[in-house]
Amino acid sequence: MRRMATTTTAAILLMGFVTGCGVAANKAGTTENAAGGAPKVNFKVGLVTDSGGLNDHGFNHLSDVGLEKAKQELGVSGSVVESKSESDYVPNLQRFAQQGYNLVIAVGYLMDEAVKQVAPQYPNTKFLIIDDPITDINNVTSAMFKTEQCGYLVGALAGLMEKRSDIQGLNPQNVLGVVGGQKIPPVDSYIAGFLQGVKKTDPDAQVIVKYVNSFNDQAGGSQVAQTEIAGGADIVFQVAGGSGIGVINAAKSAGVFAIGVDADQNYVAPNTVIVSALKGVDTATYDVIKDTLNNQFKPGVQDFDLANNGVGISKTTSVVPADIVNQVNDLANQIKNGSLTVSDQLPKS
Repeated sequence: MRRMATTTTAAILLMGFVTGCGVAANKAGTTENAAGGAPKVNFKVGLVTDSGGLNDHGFNHLSDVGLEKAKQELGVSGSVVESKSESDYVPNLQRFAQQGYNLVIAVGYLMDEAVKQVAPQYPNTKFLIIDDPITDINNVTSAMFKTEQCGYLVGALAGLMEKRSDIQGLNPQNVLGVVGGQKIPPVDSYIAGFLQGVKKTDPDAQVIVKYVNSFNDQAGGSQVAQTEIAGGADIVFQVAGGSGIGVINAAKSAGVFAIGVDADQNYVAPNTVIVSALKGVDTATYDVIKDTLNNQFKPGVQDFDLANNGVGISKTTSVVPADIVNQVNDLANQIKNGSLTVSDQLPKS
């Protein structure tokens, strides 16, 4: 396996994301105030993860980061319950609502039906759902992220790297890999942007796209990634939640590069993850908690994009040449000023 320096270079977009493992759940499956003391205000937040759990190193973890920040800075109390399967979503949401929680957070698109069932039952409870647009329930707000934009930027970066002959470790086959968790809109928007970015900078590149069909199957993620690597991929973009850790580990074992998702995942494998596409789930979670606490809850969809720092990309490792970083910066500015538009739709096969 090649050895690469891990010192980061200039940031493409600095979003202040917190990295590291998620807060460990106690035996009852919940977490309480990190400070251990009484809350400063009489306001309770309940967070329900999807089946990927807090240790997905991605959007579930980031939601918890936002909650922890609110507990520390706003003085609210908060609890987390980790869903083990989709059948847990409704009872977990109901549990918090029945206990009088002011705001209940549902993490992920897959909780759409559960929120639509539970929220009308508890009209005095506010609900936030991540990655799913619910527009017709007055006590539900939706945080939506234009991840096609950050997907475009890491795709453009990968394409630019593939065209270079002076980057150690890249093979000459000009093949990239993408591993999705499930074929759902929040995953496919990332992939759609990635494909457009690659086409912009390296139109001759082949991109292999496969799905694990799970967000919590590391072994499955590793197996899919190994298949793509065997097909020539030397950079693999994972959009697979907890399954994506298996993708990164497979890339590490094979000595190829990986691109992280949602959070800056360089810490998972510093010599492997060269950049990450970032989704500001922690920022959205904190902002909605703050708004709800201040009686400024907004039902409907709230959009987060490059222009308001709702999405972005992390610092790159030193294996990415500075001139490539500069070119990607230019593309980011074009997206922000509206001169470059990225679609969230996959190309028709």
